[in-house]
Amino acid sequence: MNTAARRALILAIVLAAAWAGPAGAEQSHLLIVVGLGGEPKYTDAFHELALRMIQAAEKRMGVAASNITYLGEKATSPAVPVYRGRSSRENVQKALGTLAQTAGPGDLVFILLIGHGGAQGGESRFNLPGPDMTAADFAPLLAALSGRQVVFVNTASASGDFVKALSAKGRTIVTATKSAMERNQTEFPSYFVQAFSEEGADADKDQRVSVLEAFTYARREVERFYEKGHLLVTEHAVLDDNGDGTGSPTPDPATGDGAMARRAFLGGGETAADGPAAPSADPRVAELRRQRRAIEEKIGALKERKDAMESAQYEDELEKLLVELARSEAALRQREGAR
Repeated sequence: MNTAARRALILAIVLAAAWAGPAGAEQSHLLIVVGLGGEPKYTDAFHELALRMIQAAEKRMGVAASNITYLGEKATSPAVPVYRGRSSRENVQKALGTLAQTAGPGDLVFILLIGHGGAQGGESRFNLPGPDMTAADFAPLLAALSGRQVVFVNTASASGDFVKALSAKGRTIVTATKSAMERNQTEFPSYFVQAFSEEGADADKDQRVSVLEAFTYARREVERFYEKGHLLVTEHAVLDDNGDGTGSPTPDPATGDGAMARRAFLGGGETAADGPAAPSADPRVAELRRQRRAIEEKIGALKERKDAMESAQYEDELEKLLVELARSEAALRQREGAR
């Protein structure tokens, strides 16, 4: 098959998959923890960011309300049914313990911390009503989520030390600062939430925003904020997803951090026609979904190696993976349609 024919085949496969519409996705679970505001303007601002993220998760990304938990300092009205109480250390531990029991293998568990941070006794900590939580407090709670895709985002000041403490295979760790020494109030959370709630962060125009895209967007907008105000930059966000304990300010999936975050989507970027795609009790459906995700990861990894490959070799491998993906999608749709 010549190059032109091969490209035509690849395009046909991609278009056929797009025309068929998305199949069901693994579940996503979102835990938002809003810490101690300290004064009304911060308490209100943090609460509003949480509400924007909740709305984006439900309306734009199709996350089921039953899979969203909001713990905050500010008591909410019945209009926010996902509110589960104050963000005390006990409640945070309880919420993560529940996720360890209810999130299935391969599910995405997205943990978002919004608030103030600090450092005491050589440890970074996230400020809560009552006792604060350190990275060491979160470590065993994340360990209990083994087998899930974990995204842990600490948007507070002095959050950088959480990277080294929580880094592990299968986890994406994002912090608003590169160390515990950056203690000024951060702008990062506003832009990170904006990445999911507004247009502009979808760099590859695939109608969904990955964690890497959200991070890159927020970091860029933070830089613009400081440049526009002619201010000294007091925060430098980093991302780690290769388990080496070192966060990168400019992740590059081809050489280090970013590969996992590039393929992590809250809600999977997929919804059914009448709402979020429901989880399946059919083990065959669950297995087919895992197979599809594995193929998508292979395609992502291949794209990251493209510049180092011969054009013909790249197209050959991409063609094989796209055919495999199309067959996987067809099998999944047939199985789901038969239920």
